Amino acid sequence: MAILRGYSPERTVELCTRAWDLGLTQVEVPIQTPDAVPSLEAAVAAARERGTEVGAGTVTTTDQVDLAHRVGAVFTVAPGFDPEVIAHSVERGVPHVPGVSTPSEIQRAARLGLTWVKAFPASVLGPAWIRAVLAPFPGARIVATGGINATNASEYLDAGARVVALGSALEDPSQLDRVAALLA
Repeated sequence: MAILRGYSPERTVELCTRAWDLGLTQVEVPIQTPDAVPSLEAAVAAARERGTEVGAGTVTTTDQVDLAHRVGAVFTVAPGFDPEVIAHSVERGVPHVPGVSTPSEIQRAARLGLTWVKAFPASVLGPAWIRAVLAPFPGARIVATGGINATNASEYLDAGARVVALGSALEDPSQLDRVAALLA
């Protein structure tokens, strides 16, 4: 997954297109500030033209859930676990991926019917954490986020993460190509 934080709408669409062309199917555009919304809108429009979808990230309030849904994001992602945001997402029919860093949060997410969680910050938790929590929660689908790059992505995938997400690593233009090569 490509996390496109802080880019202009034009640059966001350019990076979305490049990611999709390389076979990366998931794109997240964080909307932690109002000035990021035009980039999400541009990404959603580009995704529609291509027959694909985009999610909204850093969704930490129910208002942001509503905004993401209204703009056309098909999923939301958060850095943490907030039962109110999760419930609101479920009410709106927008899949939500909460950030987790403990087995208790994974268990609570499963109890709420969520199958996807975001291991955050993955670089601090490490691949061994992912392997360890999958033992008691084999049905959990983990997105490893935070400190992931083309050099360490395979370690997280080998540990059982179903998705790796690159954010700040995308400042290096070669990262998308290198991660796409890992997935090929």
